[in-house]
Amino acid sequence: MTVRVRAIVLTPTDGWLVFRRTRPGRDVYWSLPGGGVEPDDADRRAALLREMREEVGGAVLIHSLRHILDTPAGQQHIYLCRIETWREAERTGLEFSDPAAGEYLLETRRLDHETLAAITLSPPGLADLLADDLRRSGGNLFSLPGLQEGPG
Repeated sequence: MTVRVRAIVLTPTDGWLVFRRTRPGRDVYWSLPGGGVEPDDADRRAALLREMREEVGGAVLIHSLRHILDTPAGQQHIYLCRIETWREAERTGLEFSDPAAGEYLLETRRLDHETLAAITLSPPGLADLLADDLRRSGGNLFSLPGLQEGPG
């Protein structure tokens, strides 16, 4: 099974970093930054740190594993993270230079019920999980307990 890592990345101003994706032949949708775990990654957290450098151009502080989703693209491990600074000019992911991949526009949005209702967030079901997290935490996702992480 393919394992992928993704991040709910919160900024110092309580914004949320998310990709606005435009791809040929598809409606616009939004996705969390992240990607596949590579053979040289020590573990999933190391893969996430690498993916954030490549896709966001910054280093995140990983708080906790929030969700594990089984999707057609593989098992998605979704972490809650904080970032202090990032520079889009320092992004190095290969997907940014492939016209067939479409555009990855990094946006800072509010993470609230209104935003989740207004966008199409991929993978399906993720927006509902985040909305539930917001309800249970009173808006402070860092107050929620993380999932227990297994090896890898």
